[in-house]
Amino acid sequence: MSQLFQIHPENPQPRLISQAVEIIKKGGVVVYPTDCAYALGCHLGDKSAVEKIKRIRKLDDKHNFTLVCRDLSEIGTYAKVNNSVYRLLKSMTPGAYTFILNATTEVPRRLLHPKRRTIGLRIPQNNIALQLMEALGEPIMSTSLIMPGEELPLIDPYEIRDLLQHEVDLVIDGGYCGMEATSVINLVDDVPVVIRRGAGDVSDFE
Repeated sequence: MSQLFQIHPENPQPRLISQAVEIIKKGGVVVYPTDCAYALGCHLGDKSAVEKIKRIRKLDDKHNFTLVCRDLSEIGTYAKVNNSVYRLLKSMTPGAYTFILNATTEVPRRLLHPKRRTIGLRIPQNNIALQLMEALGEPIMSTSLIMPGEELPLIDPYEIRDLLQHEVDLVIDGGYCGMEATSVINLVDDVPVVIRRGAGDVSDFE
């Protein structure tokens, strides 16, 4: 049965953050809050955890996974970013956006889109998520917690735990954090293309 941690959204308890990170490091799948909605996350190098997330969400190999990062320097490690794209990212992060970019060789092949070698990257504006990544020392492999057949993410940590208590290792209750997925912006060809309208304002890209 999954554990449930109540972590303060403004002042996350370091002890609970450390325990959550240990679960991630040991191959656990966690539900954690972002600035848009709750997400499923795991260690980016753990194949079995990624497969478990695919099963929970019934995802195929064409799904673009997202690396949730602490800051822009981390994005530069995992994606190919030129000066104009960097300036755009700097102006739009942290925030409710996922950017599709060409991946570097640092990204495990199984996380890439099979034909395009792209990866989603984002920097959330959520203290719990940022503290998790700070303690982990690297991005969290993530996807929105939208169940098969649904259009909106789950929002209640207790409902999430009841539903997924045998599927995930930890649910973090970080309070209400929204119920809309990120806006997705494709930057592969340097010209922004809106793939999905979500929580982030996309008027500047249209």
